[in-house]
Amino acid sequence: MALRKTLLATTLLVLPTAGTVQAEPLSGLYLGAAAGVNFWHDQSSGGIRVHDHDTGLAVLGAVGWGFGNGLRVELEGNYRASEVDQLSVRIGGLGNSGSVRNYGAMVNALFDFDLSSFGLQPSAVTPYIGAGIGYGWYEVSGARFSAGGSSFQLDDSDGQFAYQGIAGAAISLSNLAPGLALTAEYRFYGTVDQSLKVSRVAGPPVAGVPGGVKYENVNHSILVGLRYNFGVTPPAPAPAPAAVPAPARTYMVFFDWDRADLTDRARQVIAEAAQASRQVQSTRIDVAGHADRSGPAPYNQRLSRRRAEVVAAELVSNGVNRSEIVVTAFGETRPLVPTADGVREPQNRRVEIVLN
Repeated sequence: MALRKTLLATTLLVLPTAGTVQAEPLSGLYLGAAAGVNFWHDQSSGGIRVHDHDTGLAVLGAVGWGFGNGLRVELEGNYRASEVDQLSVRIGGLGNSGSVRNYGAMVNALFDFDLSSFGLQPSAVTPYIGAGIGYGWYEVSGARFSAGGSSFQLDDSDGQFAYQGIAGAAISLSNLAPGLALTAEYRFYGTVDQSLKVSRVAGPPVAGVPGGVKYENVNHSILVGLRYNFGVTPPAPAPAPAAVPAPARTYMVFFDWDRADLTDRARQVIAEAAQASRQVQSTRIDVAGHADRSGPAPYNQRLSRRRAEVVAAELVSNGVNRSEIVVTAFGETRPLVPTADGVREPQNRRVEIVLN
């Protein structure tokens, strides 16, 4: 009696306070079903004791809604069955048949714990606790016994307020189907005292055999089940690796005014062009020299040729076959930036390397 009242009080306290801890959320509509074993407590009332030492059956189904913050609520229907091993009567008498059935409709509140919020590594396992209240039907049928030369039977049902406590864990099976989980849990299920009628089947009334009993209904269930959360979409596939950009086919090498020697940056650009020529499998490399308009045109023609030849020689030193290189010189005739005659323009003092 004390255990039953304690669990009932815990049920009523847990319901309004569940959800105060943040956890890995289960969001939206879900369905669950579970089955397992049930252990029903022996009961005694009015001098008639019902013994059950066999393992019974428990099954349940539920539809619920997760709020995305660890808290969820559900409607549950359950069924528990146990066989009566023996009836004993205080004044003397035995019986050995019958069954006990429980049917319940419950409203549950549960909370899923996010293990990472406790400093633990995230995992596929999500523990949870919960409590429920509802209405339960308790039925004893076919339980017959003899006492004082008369035959009696306990064959009646009663409905009363029901309560339960829940502790379990869900194991993600998202590798099989998004939203699918395996559940394993313990449930304590009970109802308040339920009144059952004792019927006399044959013989005269017997003093000490009551016309009715009032039994507690206490059950311990261990269940394994499946839960499916609707609307969970599979994770997006990993993005394809970005395509490696193709090497450039045109490279610019710039020179100081009236100079044909290579700067460090110029050598770096030429090395990049040489490497790219192998990647794109070029068959010809055009090397075209240019000059600005700050000097006489014939001089600029010669200067652009010297610049092109220097670049070609640097390409060869970087592994390019000289036979692949075609050198041309345009002097000041093809400026990158048009200018008046005599103007110094850094963008026009260049050699263009084109991979073909």
